[in-house]
Amino acid sequence: MTDDPAEKAAPPRDLGAGSEKYKEKAVAFRVLIYVVVSHVLAGFIWLLFYLGEHAPK
Repeated sequence: MTDDPAEKAAPPRDLGAGSEKYKEKAVAFRVLIYVVVSHVLAGFIWLLFYLGEHAPK
């Protein structure tokens, strides 16, 4: 066994989890989820007002 630098272990592979493209996709996906959830919440609140306005009194 020698201390030859050519025989050292290879550096670990980058699986893409730290790349800029992966981060951009993650941010875009998160924004999409936030937009969808906020619209669903706004629609639910609108539905509550609509049902309250048309409720028998």
